[in-house]
Amino acid sequence: MIDPIYFNPMISLKEIKDSLLHLFFPHICTGCGNDILTEQTVLCMRCIEAMPETNFEMYPGNPVEKTFWGRLPLLGATAQFYFTKESLMQHLMHQFKYKNNKELGLQLGRIMGEQLKRSGRFKADALVPLPLFPVKERKRGYNQATILCEGMAGAMEIPVLDKVIARPQHTETQTKKGRIERWKNMDGKFILKNPEAIHNKHLLLVDDVVTTGATLEACGNALLQAENVQLSIAALCIASR
Repeated sequence: MIDPIYFNPMISLKEIKDSLLHLFFPHICTGCGNDILTEQTVLCMRCIEAMPETNFEMYPGNPVEKTFWGRLPLLGATAQFYFTKESLMQHLMHQFKYKNNKELGLQLGRIMGEQLKRSGRFKADALVPLPLFPVKERKRGYNQATILCEGMAGAMEIPVLDKVIARPQHTETQTKKGRIERWKNMDGKFILKNPEAIHNKHLLLVDDVVTTGATLEACGNALLQAENVQLSIAALCIASR
């Protein structure tokens, strides 16, 4: 007779089922393809540890804050990771923005939210994702900044306000423009839709990448038109120059 301590048919069947599911629907790391990870994550620990953190959230006067000096009155600003070409972060950003990997965006948002909460410098009342032009959002299927905010919201325990500001006008790509051209391209392109919803609040404006800051500056100025609004900025990445 088989000792029940050493044989449990239910456990054996579950193990067989899990093995078959993994064979036909493998759960692998988005970063490196490693299959040693839990169902609750899309990144393995090796990739998480390899992501180049800036730690800017800990330091006033960091490079992101300096970007907006004299341009936008902020309580704080940060970017979580460095972005360089042909890097792990470029691969992850491509998967998130163009390959419909919203689960990755949510996890990256959770990482951001946990770090910002731990820093103690970003005690905002609400998260505001940088809006996309509606046609572009429909084509992509989602706004990547909103996905980041949804991940951050759970960690920071604050709401996401994604209906207070709009971007009704299409803007030319910013990629090949200089700082002044980028600012002119974004001037007046954001409209505050519901100022009452943000009165007397400290808002954390969120985007995926900060380069010259022209887009965030234009959106931030529109948000500051509401009564007694305080503003901070958080981006997932800062582009290396």
